[in-house]
Amino acid sequence: MRTKPGRLRSRLRPALLIATAGLMAAACTAGGGDSSQPAAAPGADQAVTIKVWSNFSDRELGVVQKTLDAYHAKHPNVTIENQGSQDDDKITQSIRSGNPPDVAISFTTDNIGQFCSSGAWQNLKPYIDRDKYNLDEIPKAVLDYTEYQGNRCSLPMLADVHGMYYNKDLLAKAGLTTPPKTAAELLDYAKKLTVKNPDGSIEVAGFLPQLNFYAFKAQNIAPLFNAQWVDKDGKSSLGKDQGWKDLFEWQKQLVDFYGWDNLQKFTAGLGQEFSADQAFMKGKVAIAFDGEYRTAFIADQAPNLNYGTAPSPTSKPDLYGGGYVSGTILGIPKGAKNPGAAWDLVKYLTADTDALVDMANGLHNVPSTKTSLSSPKLALGDQFKPFLDVFANKNLATNPASNIGDQYLKLVSDFGTAWQSGTVPDLTAGLTALDKQIDDAKALGK
Repeated sequence: MRTKPGRLRSRLRPALLIATAGLMAAACTAGGGDSSQPAAAPGADQAVTIKVWSNFSDRELGVVQKTLDAYHAKHPNVTIENQGSQDDDKITQSIRSGNPPDVAISFTTDNIGQFCSSGAWQNLKPYIDRDKYNLDEIPKAVLDYTEYQGNRCSLPMLADVHGMYYNKDLLAKAGLTTPPKTAAELLDYAKKLTVKNPDGSIEVAGFLPQLNFYAFKAQNIAPLFNAQWVDKDGKSSLGKDQGWKDLFEWQKQLVDFYGWDNLQKFTAGLGQEFSADQAFMKGKVAIAFDGEYRTAFIADQAPNLNYGTAPSPTSKPDLYGGGYVSGTILGIPKGAKNPGAAWDLVKYLTADTDALVDMANGLHNVPSTKTSLSSPKLALGDQFKPFLDVFANKNLATNPASNIGDQYLKLVSDFGTAWQSGTVPDLTAGLTALDKQIDDAKALGK
């Protein structure tokens, strides 16, 4: 069971923004691990202890521990201290103090631009080149969120893939036999599936179009409309890109169907996203976008729910089958005391098929290499398969890494809130102003 957001992207805290600003200077004095010269792995007769930090806890930390135990069985000279409940702020602070872990595991892929550009995490390219690590095993979208401007300071360990969940009983009750495949169909389905109380309030929502509620966020929806974040010069392109206009106009149609005040009243009464009272699991929402991890929540907390999964509907048929991806990333912090041993473990956790499959089965995440994706040892169930298919699809996409972390996503989120509430009179003008906000923030972050 997944008990918390875990590998979901979390909002970047101010502490990390402040800490990374001084990491270049701190890195010069932290000592250990010059990433320009890849360190050798310890010999079989050389005893070494390495520290692994992550924000895993409880059962999930135990799943990772089993994989680390399997590595130790192959390398008995390497002792691994596995410490959970260590978020990005704590990892960054440890680097500044000169006492970092040897391997850092982060759930927040939006921080990669700062990890790489600040020198907080070492450039892994010398190790990759020396050992001929096969990056072709990793889909392009995943490669994109594990590096920044050519600096590959991380590698992926499992992925979160977004798709569509639908309540089969509610669809059947509305006379719908198959899930929607296009955005236009979803708009129609949402109306047919919505049930209102005598006073006009919402009893069951066909689909919730409220941006920033649960997993319905701009970055998760953008691939469905082929919405592009930046132009060829790296400038924010929301005001110039037709995909963003299509996305926001489609979303506003649904908001207007429900009525903004009515929608807010309905969502205010729904359960928390990672609780047993989550709206889709309680039958209060017929169709929802969510990550693959929701299958584990349903199995544990709503085992009788009759539901199906599929790729999310798209604005154009040729986009169908893809979706949004993020995931867990690994790196070697600047100043790591045992970088050679750390790299050997990073290779194991990111490239060993059995290790990835065991963790995927235990954590209910998507394995992050092409070989592990097709392993016969995967035991995740039929409802999980669409997420594996999305991961393998050519239209898999993510949002770009930035030197300001996810600050630009917060700006888009704020714009979305204003747009859906009806306080943005001109969409194009609003998106153009948003571009300037984002570009100005990036310029200040350099």
